[in-house]
Amino acid sequence: MKKSRILLCAVLLFLVPVCVGAQNVPGVTDTEVVVGISNPLSGPAALWGATGLGAKAWADYINDKGGVHGRKIKVILRDDGYNPSRAMANLNEMKGKIFCSTAMLGTAVLHTTKDFFPDNKIPLIAPYMDVRTFEKMPKEKLRWIFVSYPDYIDEAEFMTNYAVKNFGTKKISLFGQNDNYGKMGGEGMKKALSKLSGKATLGDIVLYDVTERSFATHAMKLKEAGGDTLLIYATPSQAALILKEIAKIGYRPKVLTSFTLCDVIMYKLAGPDLWNGVYPCAPASPSIPGEPGADRVADILKKYEPKIAGKEFIALYGALSMMQTVEGLKNAGRNLTQESMIKGMEMIKNFRPEGMGAPITYGPDRRHGLNGSRLTRAENGRHVPITDYVIYKPLY
Repeated sequence: MKKSRILLCAVLLFLVPVCVGAQNVPGVTDTEVVVGISNPLSGPAALWGATGLGAKAWADYINDKGGVHGRKIKVILRDDGYNPSRAMANLNEMKGKIFCSTAMLGTAVLHTTKDFFPDNKIPLIAPYMDVRTFEKMPKEKLRWIFVSYPDYIDEAEFMTNYAVKNFGTKKISLFGQNDNYGKMGGEGMKKALSKLSGKATLGDIVLYDVTERSFATHAMKLKEAGGDTLLIYATPSQAALILKEIAKIGYRPKVLTSFTLCDVIMYKLAGPDLWNGVYPCAPASPSIPGEPGADRVADILKKYEPKIAGKEFIALYGALSMMQTVEGLKNAGRNLTQESMIKGMEMIKNFRPEGMGAPITYGPDRRHGLNGSRLTRAENGRHVPITDYVIYKPLY
């Protein structure tokens, strides 16, 4: 009898850590891990909501393959309408229910919510925003953040240099969103011009508010500035609107855009006559539709979420965020805690999920896992790369 009791106690002591661990880690049970996403499923940037759809579709695909260490990934996806206050409300509603967050989107959204994640010990994996949002964050908070997104300043500097050296640009303007998304694009453009020894000059920087839909005045300002080249840092719908407005008044500069517009849906929004010949930048990861890895992943995503059709590029970006989350979960092991997840993410080295894009690397002293671009040209329904990957220095 005494031996039986000793054996029973030993068994209970063995089981207790597993049960306690599952109960004490928000969003984690023995069979499930919960991931939270707030995205613009409606509003002025609704097309970018395909990021959340892509992330969830990839999670569903992983679940059909058995999940990660016996756990299925449950995604809580909420609509924030590209509104920072709604995003914060969504996150507060998720608090205590989610283990980590991924595929968050929007410069203003992340600027408002950036402290939520470290303050609540929730890892934030591969969000999309002005990456300098986190640049001055204290190290103890930054350890909760993992970013694989190009810096808008570096990207705009690259595009400006390319335009001057390869297109013979003499004067360059920018149309952008009136937040750090557009303003950082302008900063990168001016940074390049300051180093070009007068080879090109600044036309104008014309900013718009995210709720605006009428751009006749903006178009006239751009035309009057006389730039032979125009950079665009806008949402897809507003980028299409400005292209239509400048065409109406006979202003047809050479156009380069941020990688956020490297989606073939722009052919539909702007019309093929206006989009053909535009030079969208592309991120260093993931690959873009038309490349083998990207097309294979896009086909998987559309199987799980048919709404992704026509929005493959944005959905691929969401899938990439979930791929990094899955890799972190794999590395973290079965005993899943916030600390083991951080260590699991730090173990990611030269990661090219499904063979897409340039390598992603994190580490104890590196949270900007990939910062890079390449330029493409819009040609007959596709975006064709015209440069190799240009990798910039990680910011943190």
